[in-house]
Amino acid sequence: MYPSWTIIIPVKPGGDVRAIESLREMDYPRNLVEIIVSEGCRPSSQRNRAVAAAAGELLYFLDDDSQVKPDFLQKAASHYVDPHVAVVGGPSLTPRSDTVLQQAFGAALSSLIGGGSVRNRYRLAGSTRSTAENELILCNLSFRREIYLACGGLDERLYPNEENELMDRILHNGWELIHDPDLAVMRSQRRRYQDFVRQLFTYGRGRGEQTHVSRKINLASLVPSLFLLYLMMAPFLDNPVYTLPLLCYAGAVAITALWEALQRQMALLFPLLLISIPTLHLAYGAGMLVGLARPRFRDSGKSPAEVQLRRVEL
Repeated sequence: MYPSWTIIIPVKPGGDVRAIESLREMDYPRNLVEIIVSEGCRPSSQRNRAVAAAAGELLYFLDDDSQVKPDFLQKAASHYVDPHVAVVGGPSLTPRSDTVLQQAFGAALSSLIGGGSVRNRYRLAGSTRSTAENELILCNLSFRREIYLACGGLDERLYPNEENELMDRILHNGWELIHDPDLAVMRSQRRRYQDFVRQLFTYGRGRGEQTHVSRKINLASLVPSLFLLYLMMAPFLDNPVYTLPLLCYAGAVAITALWEALQRQMALLFPLLLISIPTLHLAYGAGMLVGLARPRFRDSGKSPAEVQLRRVEL
């Protein structure tokens, strides 16, 4: 028996849903799949409203530009045969057709020095395994609907990092999370440097706000903020020994940039990564500090989210 699915795609009002292109090629009984496009300006609310209207036993969240493989629903469904599995997802990969700058952003996110503990969200690594929230990403993530609802769904105060907070709750309740590299989707990276900066600042701010909500501190996510504070203090430190961490960091970034450029056989990646990796850390660290100091959900007077749902027939 095939389980039924609801595919949910949040999008800004009037936005283009390129994900539909690859969904037309999916290899799954069409009568067991519904697609809900949720239009609005608050993704957490958009996803929750769509889930409330969903008929599928299983939910699959995609972004408006996620490009899936034809058999992705079959692969994901095979993991839900185990009744202990509540969440299944895979990585988001940078297409070869992206520009060199976009490739550099993707390489920075997927490298050990750049992406750190979350790098497997952006690269093919290993085989199917039990995991935690750090390896799963919401542009390519599925849930068992009954568990999603039983755990209260996404906390609408958060965006981004709303899925990380929900997966932490699900894991705490004893359910299993699965990372399957074969479920990889293709998604282009940001086209401009300033958009990449904004993206990482937003990710960091979301993590800071998640820390307020969950009251749990992820030590790895604090490292970029500590590095930023160190750089701000460095000009006032007279002892040359205090520059040693910076020299070690610069060496690690240079080695990583060279390795990634050689692996991808793209010489231009080297200078671009020398900029992209520090940018990633500093923008994320700044966002984290802002999220910790002034979480947006403390601001009062927010009006209810306006969400429009529409079902798409393939």
